[in-house]
Amino acid sequence: MNKKLNALYGLKWNPFSPELPTEALLVSPKVESFCWRVENSLVREGGFALISGDPGTGKSVTLRLLAERLARIRDLIVGALTRPSSRVFDFYRELGELFGVAMHPHNRWTGFKTLRER
Repeated sequence: MNKKLNALYGLKWNPFSPELPTEALLVSPKVESFCWRVENSLVREGGFALISGDPGTGKSVTLRLLAERLARIRDLIVGALTRPSSRVFDFYRELGELFGVAMHPHNRWTGFKTLRER
């Protein structure tokens, strides 16, 4: 989007840019609720969150907003899975790699427990 169109419509940023600052994003009540639940429940109790949906429904934007909020929490590690359609063993191995936990196929329970504590 060129600067003339931005000026014409009074826009500070290109609304279609992936680099759009998070302060320029609209946070709906549902997104706010999701971020609050992750921040106040999952972070304290441990666990995993999943965002799924049809293309163009705001999954990436929600993750950007959530990542920014979680970055403010001290001693918190956030990881993103890049191959979510892998098999169960691969899923846990990737989680272990993200968080620095050795996962062994013969002792999944200990690996999972260590992963949650981490």
